Amino acid sequence: MRVRRVLGSMALVGLGLTPLLVSSGQQAGASQRLPMGPTSSSTAIVSLGDSFISGEAGRWRGNSTNNLASRNGTDRAYRSAFIGWYYDYEAVYRATVSNGCHRSDVAPVKSTTISVTEKINLACSGAETKHVWRASQGGQSFRGEAPQADQLAAVAASKNVKMVVLSIGGNDLGFADVITACTLKFSTTPTAAPDYCNDEQGPLVNSKMTTAMANVGKSIDEIRAVMTAAGYTNSQYRLVLVSYPSPLPRGAEIRYSQSGFSRLNTGGCPFWNADANWARDTLVPTIANNLRVVANAKAVEFLDYRDAFEDKENCSTSTSQAGSGGPSATTSEWARWVGTGLLQGDLQESVHPNAYGQQALGRCLTLLYAKPAGGKYKCNNGGAGTAPTAMTITAV
Repeated sequence: MRVRRVLGSMALVGLGLTPLLVSSGQQAGASQRLPMGPTSSSTAIVSLGDSFISGEAGRWRGNSTNNLASRNGTDRAYRSAFIGWYYDYEAVYRATVSNGCHRSDVAPVKSTTISVTEKINLACSGAETKHVWRASQGGQSFRGEAPQADQLAAVAASKNVKMVVLSIGGNDLGFADVITACTLKFSTTPTAAPDYCNDEQGPLVNSKMTTAMANVGKSIDEIRAVMTAAGYTNSQYRLVLVSYPSPLPRGAEIRYSQSGFSRLNTGGCPFWNADANWARDTLVPTIANNLRVVANAKAVEFLDYRDAFEDKENCSTSTSQAGSGGPSATTSEWARWVGTGLLQGDLQESVHPNAYGQQALGRCLTLLYAKPAGGKYKCNNGGAGTAPTAMTITAV
């Protein structure tokens, strides 16, 4: 039907691809066909997965308690107008504002300086492994979009994909539930007798780990299957699994006392010291270690982000909130605070890498791409007072 042909063309345009139009009765000869797959002259890198690579919280540069106008320059969606100001969410998240995928203009794959024709972001905030798999293999649509592997198939068929980067598994483990539980424990129990979240959340996360990692492995298999079907051999593209950076420092490294409510009301880091220590030194490393096991088993590259925000985390003593002078890539926080979504932005942006953090993660991807294929690396920043351009990677 004509309608299906038009919709098919629109779907390709939505992915940044150009459909080949052939008029009725016209035979497409070799000279009319676009180069396809690994033989295409149009190169690309692609990211798949969840909010930590989609670009969630890319709207923000650091944090500020100023709720007016540009929020001391931290709100990248701020626009001045003749009679005041307004916020243009689409300036950052483009067309994915409406469905909540929140693919930002500074998402890690977009922030790389890798020399390719296109940098394509298919990741979606909130995605689980089942949203990566092909529909034919049990994958599910999410936020009104087809499974990500099926979207990748369209890209791989018309672009020469040089690298696929995958960030997935955190939502399978209930990472958002952990943040919620820890926040509630901090805000509802007294300092004299704190009730810690890690006692409950630790066992819950561990109980989900085996299934979650098996599903991450299936996600890798699904990507491999898509690329093979598009005519690629494994040596013709790179497949990289990444872990997660810690958005919070250890308890002793939080600049606000855990007595009172400054961590909740001012800093946006409502964690007891014991829970912050657990999240920083147990939860994030455990997830990273398990993801590396999957990467080894599936023979794909691995980039460990666990310490990427060391001294740059939300509420870290090495950082500060933006004041009247505006934010800074060297002194502002690289992670979005835990917010309510009432006065600034969206609740779903909480504890995600902000624009500075995403640029830092993208820098490590660029450094990884310059290395020989097949390695396992750790992403590190240059320490307190350094910018995303100072990121380094080390073999692990």
